[in-house]
Amino acid sequence: MQRHLFAPILAAAVTMLLCWLPSETRAQDVGRRDGASSQTAPYWSDTWRGWHFYEEPDAEEMPAVPPKASIPAPKPAPAKAPELIEFERLQKAVESYRNIAIMRPTEANVRRYMELESKVVARASYFADVAQRVAWATPELDPTLQGRPVNAKALEVFDREQMSGRSQSISALGKDHVLFFFFRGDCPYCHAFAPTLGAFEARHGIKVVAISVDGGSIPGFADARRDNGIASTLKVTQVPAVYLAQPFTGKITPIGFGVLSEAELVERIATVATPAAEAMLPAASRHVSLQ
Repeated sequence: MQRHLFAPILAAAVTMLLCWLPSETRAQDVGRRDGASSQTAPYWSDTWRGWHFYEEPDAEEMPAVPPKASIPAPKPAPAKAPELIEFERLQKAVESYRNIAIMRPTEANVRRYMELESKVVARASYFADVAQRVAWATPELDPTLQGRPVNAKALEVFDREQMSGRSQSISALGKDHVLFFFFRGDCPYCHAFAPTLGAFEARHGIKVVAISVDGGSIPGFADARRDNGIASTLKVTQVPAVYLAQPFTGKITPIGFGVLSEAELVERIATVATPAAEAMLPAASRHVSLQ
């Protein structure tokens, strides 16, 4: 009788056990499927999740989108002055009217161009008048006060001052420089130039060394030397010729050829002796042994 009472209890326990085991097994299966899906398992292994294309991708799986570089806004072009716009319009009109008049020189076309040109000339003349008045009122902008003056009286003073300053420079050069005067005894231009050189030597204190290319003589330079080959070295092909020479360095620079006035000699010697002139034309000077 006890055996019959125990049988229902055993059956109930077995039933409960059978019901519990499948549920646990299903949970393990679900866990395995989740793990497999996280390891890129085929989509048919986790059909319980439904349609995959409705799912949002994880934030970690989404590729990082680089931020767009900010493009600076272009700076607006500065507005043109109305005067410039008007000037450009006038320029185009003058060019157009002129070209039309050239290609089709009818009376109307030529007259239209000449009328516009007359207006342009009037504007330019007015501008010149205003510029002149500004120059008169502003000494540093007055061209008559810059460089060589144009007034006859002022020009006379300017030339006198220039001559005085350059004469002093040449006198200073005379301490260690001489002038080589190349001539020929049968050259009329050399004979005409010799008195100018003699007066120049007396006035400015720089010695003139006369060198005869052909062995002839010339009045005013009784101590003239015969050419010892220096004329060939300097390639003197034209006489009279004047060179500025510094004997102890052997530096020789041409001053000029032909008949020159005293003023031209002063200007050229003073200019050639400046460092700026040598830098401007370094090939003009040569170094020759004068021993």
